Amino acid sequence: MTVESMSSSISLIQRIGAQNRDAFSQFYDRYSPIVYALALRMLRVQSDAEDLLQEVFLQVWRQATAYSAERGSPEAWLINIARSRAIDKLRSIRRRERSFVLTDDPAAAEAPDNVETSAGESETRLAMNSALASLPEAQRRVLELAYFDGLSQSEIADKLKEPLGTVKTRMRSGIQRLRDFLVAKAV
Repeated sequence: MTVESMSSSISLIQRIGAQNRDAFSQFYDRYSPIVYALALRMLRVQSDAEDLLQEVFLQVWRQATAYSAERGSPEAWLINIARSRAIDKLRSIRRRERSFVLTDDPAAAEAPDNVETSAGESETRLAMNSALASLPEAQRRVLELAYFDGLSQSEIADKLKEPLGTVKTRMRSGIQRLRDFLVAKAV
């Protein structure tokens, strides 16, 4: 993200905080593909991803005044909101699945949805997959476990049987490489 683009996004958030609908529309147009791709990757069901997209931008509308540029870029703020909500939704789904029998036909319950096929062709999803694919396996693995499976750094270290410091370093390096890759792609 260029300095101009970040400055523009910060300005949009400030205007959203003042309940400016045009600013919200511009912010949504700019970032909804990224949020949707993340939601679909984490939730794997199109309708759940669409619901999450709506929830995230509703939260942006309501909490834009809470955004602080000192704590991170608008993109990072938005992704953290989406990731947190997706993790909450996944946990809720898991609790619900343990509590109820979902179908009389177990084979039907296990039939894969073909939702990702059409969504996988979107430009944003391809860019994100390309960025992730550019990472070394060790960095990609810790980022996927953190962002898509919702594991903490300690849980990742336990799962991979790696020292916590190693996991933290891989995450930090991976995030920096992703950022560099996406900035280079945007130029």
